[in-house]
Formats: sequence, C-alpha cells, structure tokens
Amino acid sequence: MNLRQVEVFHAMMANGTTSRAAEVLRISQPAVSKAIQELERGIGFALFERTRGRMVPTAEGRHFFREVEASFAGLTQLRAAAARIRDFGTGQIRLACLSALSTTVVPKALRAFQIKNPNVSITFQARMSSVVKDLVATGQFDVGLAADEIDTTGVDARLFMEQRLAVAMPGDHKLTAKTKLTPRDLHQQDFIALAPEDTARQRAEAVFAKHGVEPRIVLETPYSTTVCAMAHAGIGIGIVNPMTAEPYLALGMALRPLTPAIHSRTLLITPPNSPPSRIVKDCIAELYRAAGIR
Repeated sequence: MNLRQVEVFHAMMANGTTSRAAEVLRISQPAVSKAIQELERGIGFALFERTRGRMVPTAEGRHFFREVEASFAGLTQLRAAAARIRDFGTGQIRLACLSALSTTVVPKALRAFQIKNPNVSITFQARMSSVVKDLVATGQFDVGLAADEIDTTGVDARLFMEQRLAVAMPGDHKLTAKTKLTPRDLHQQDFIALAPEDTARQRAEAVFAKHGVEPRIVLETPYSTTVCAMAHAGIGIGIVNPMTAEPYLALGMALRPLTPAIHSRTLLITPPNSPPSRIVKDCIAELYRAAGIR
C-alpha cells in the first residue's frame, strides 16, 4: 500500500465512478482500476464488488474509507500548516516583556505587526525581567525585552533602548511646582521603590548616597507600571521610565525630570544559536519603530 493508491481509492469513493476519479486525478481509467487492484492485493481484502461494469464499495471498503477520510483530514491540516509556514514563517510569535514597556511600546508594536500579519497568532506575557530571560533561554518564547540586570548567559542580547528616568508623583504633589528635581528634593519623601535587584533602583540609590539623601520607602514593587499606579493614587513618588508613565499622565499623574540623570537600559533578547524567522524579524522591527528607534 502506498499513498498514491490510497489517493486513487479516496477519489474513487468521493466521485463514485472510475471515469470521474480519473478525470479528477488527471490519469486514465485503466490506471485507476490498476491502482485499486494493487491496493486490494496489498491490504488483503476487496474494496469494491465488480458488478455489470460498476464498482460498488464493499462493507470493508466503506469502513476503510472512513479511516482514509480521517487520514486525509490530517493531511489537509498538514498542507494548511505548510502554507502558513511558507507565507508567515512559523505562523505564531511569542513575546515576553518587562512591565515597563508592556503598556506602551509593546501594544503599539503588536498592533502594527498584526495589521501586516493578520494570520499570525500572538502570545504575549508581561513578566519580571529574570522570568523573561528564562522563557527566551529555554525556547518557550521567540523574543523578549528585559532590563539589563539579567544575566545574559544562554541568550543572544543586544541593547534595545536607553531611557532617562523621571520622577512620577500625584498631580497635586508639592513637588509639581518645580520644573525639574534634584536628589535633595526627594529627601524624606514617601517613596515607591523598585525591587532591590533592579539596576535603575541601584543607580538611583548610588546617586542618593552620594548626595546624602534618604527617601522614605513606603512601598516596594518590581513593576514600573505599579509605581505609576501607586503614585497616581497618592501613595508616594517614584522613579520610572517616562514611556511607562504615558498612560497615567492623561489621568492627572505628574512627571518631572531628575538631575543628575539616571538611565535605565532595556535589552532585546532571543534564543541562542537560533536564527529568527521572518515573522520574528518583522516583530522586532515593529518594536524598534514603536520605541522611536530606526
């Protein structure tokens, strides 16, 4: 039994006559009859009864056809999958991202990507940078955006963007009277801090120590979006990436630059030794465009 014989049998059952099956397959009627006979010899039972020049399926033939139909449905799915891979690469993309860019850069990038690739499925997770790194390193995700605090062993990493941080605060906070802030302005202020391992926090603490400043930490979180939400709620002030703050500015939260400048760096990471597919490259390009990086 071979696939060609099964295809001839399927065409015969689907079309009812050898002449129609031959027409569909673009072969001769004798070729149809020969393929059926060879298939019957190979499987050991009759698929058709030959009566007055007609071929009528046997009970065994009808049962066998049900199995063939199931196999052909799977083959149709394989062909569809092959077409998706040909046209769209893997047909899916999996992106993980640190919280700071999950509400601004990434939604813009994914929308632009979706417009250009409407048939590609997207999986997205906003996670801590260490988790983003693990998801990409193990091949569970195709691309990630993570803070530069991660150990880049096991991933291919490159600088995605560097942002000057700013101070987020309630819209009615007294520090909004100033157009820019110094570390001294933050002394003994209720402060919403990032996690201790966050490099932006470490850089800020180095600046605070240099100026003899001690903000009063009232809340600690690993997520920049949480810093903005808490600042907007009036719990305190915090240092954030300005991009993270964008959605909250329209809600009344205030943002002020800090001098001397403190920067955060975001890395773009991909699995090691694995050239990205076309759709992954397209997604990465949209991420850079959404971040204003050409």
